[in-house]
Amino acid sequence: MKLFDLSGRTALVTGSSMGIGFALARGLAQAGATLVLNARNAARLEEAAETLRAEGAKVAVLPFDVTDPKAAQDAINGYETDHGALDILVNNAGMQHRTPLEDFPPDMFETLMRTNVNSVFYVGQAVARHMIKRGHGKIINIASVQTALARPGIAPYTTTKGAVANLTKGMATDWAKYGLNCNAIAPGYFDTPLNAALVADPEFSAWLEKRTPAGRWGKVEELVGACVFLSSDAASFVNGHTLFVDGGITASL
Repeated sequence: MKLFDLSGRTALVTGSSMGIGFALARGLAQAGATLVLNARNAARLEEAAETLRAEGAKVAVLPFDVTDPKAAQDAINGYETDHGALDILVNNAGMQHRTPLEDFPPDMFETLMRTNVNSVFYVGQAVARHMIKRGHGKIINIASVQTALARPGIAPYTTTKGAVANLTKGMATDWAKYGLNCNAIAPGYFDTPLNAALVADPEFSAWLEKRTPAGRWGKVEELVGACVFLSSDAASFVNGHTLFVDGGITASL
């Protein structure tokens, strides 16, 4: 359907060398978008790019540290000057650290905030400045089921993902008038490298299957439809929204 066609548009996906970011990048390419992959590990990033190129995708790489505001601004300004417009931004880069709150190291709290929240502001602002001049653009921030729910041992992570949802609302409030659509996707529990320890824990997986109405872990490919929708003309009047893709876990006690 033409409403969902991303042909002729370029999408920057942060943290896209593996996991959810890689899956979303692949899905955007299948919808017609040209890709710009980002991560700090240049070698792993190039491996991901080669995999997607072999599938027929048009892919560039832009390695920079999303927690460094100058590095983000320089990289994005350089790409816009040398190669052209970034029409879609997916702020996916993130990390997790599990420790009881009373023992949580302050330096790790700061690292979580920089990686999961500051990066969304730094990269989002740098890309939005160009989008505002053009009068259009799509920004999609990756939130989490922890945007709405908490569980033991990850209170700081929950803090960061709540902030991502509210920053998304702020982006929409400030930038919708310039033609930007700013939304978030909140994944539930997905089988990713970030969750490898939980996936490998039979007790946790059994709990999750009982807790989730769908009765299973999510597959990263199941996030693609939401991302393509929010990146496309089909979502032209969707702004400031957080779309939960969680198998029903936030709908059920």
